Amino acid sequence: MTAPTTPLRVAVLSFAHVHAGSYIALLRDRPDVELLTADPDAATAPPDELRGRGFADLHGAPYVETYAEALEWGPDAVIVCAENARHRDVALAAAAAGAHVLCEKPLATRVEDAEAMLAACDAAGVLLMTAYPVRFSPEFATLRGLVESGALGTVLGATGTNNGKVPSGRAWFTDPELAGGGALADHVVHVADLLDALLGEEAVAVRAVTNRVLHGDDPRVRAETGGLVSITYAGGAEVTVDCSWSVPDGAATWGGLTLQVTGTGGTVEIDPFGAHVDGFVGGGAVPAWLGFGENLDALMLEHFLGCVRTGATPGPDGRAGLRTLRVVAAAQESVAAGGAVVRPAS
Repeated sequence: MTAPTTPLRVAVLSFAHVHAGSYIALLRDRPDVELLTADPDAATAPPDELRGRGFADLHGAPYVETYAEALEWGPDAVIVCAENARHRDVALAAAAAGAHVLCEKPLATRVEDAEAMLAACDAAGVLLMTAYPVRFSPEFATLRGLVESGALGTVLGATGTNNGKVPSGRAWFTDPELAGGGALADHVVHVADLLDALLGEEAVAVRAVTNRVLHGDDPRVRAETGGLVSITYAGGAEVTVDCSWSVPDGAATWGGLTLQVTGTGGTVEIDPFGAHVDGFVGGGAVPAWLGFGENLDALMLEHFLGCVRTGATPGPDGRAGLRTLRVVAAAQESVAAGGAVVRPAS
């Protein structure tokens, strides 16, 4: 008979990020997990956003009022879902409490904050993983296998898109101070992470342009809403990324991500969120998008919890999160310099 598994104590810290609800739903009924949540920064959120104890009650999750209370509970791991600019403080507190950390992306809004998070987790001997669920899609696994087997030959370049609706329901996403930027900060990191895993190389040159043509008349949106980023990798691969909030508010789905990779041996394109059944409901007035396939959040959490139990290094780890943040920082520097080519810090 298999010995019973001691449940892991997992704390979800903050409900700022839209994935917090998904993580809670996936964790609360697992027999191998004890769940606790906290969202003290709810006090600074707009009154029309459901946060704090009300959000926890809606999702059937145990709740405490402060991060300190959650960490005094002695969690084995925490999931940081705070506003991007607050990731550092929450992650450092978790590391000091001896908890392994899964942190929402981007890892931070400043490179030096991400470096501090990585250093703190290393010093405490705890894992730091960056929440990039697309890494766990079967489509990406197939693409990665083709690249690693040599079937695509030498990778020459790639074109990525990560387009979505302008974030709603969480106003901080369009606040440059709390989010660290707009569509560029929100979307480039996902594609950059996939390329980081595929190529195993540092980005050596970045050029970017952005604008606020989309949603420019919305006073709530104070960050860039459209962008195009060009990235050169050490081996010579050239990549372009469309990172816009260009999906209409009335669209049937939030958006999607695609990646086309071209090598000397061929071209492959993946669309991890494309599997769906569509149509119209409500008498034909409302478009419907019924996605199917793997739950990428579930696959990512399974990997993280497995690493917590075994001590294995997660992928993508904090170092991957730092490398992708450096690409974003270089893109933002390029935008500020009028589209100049910038070499990411290393």
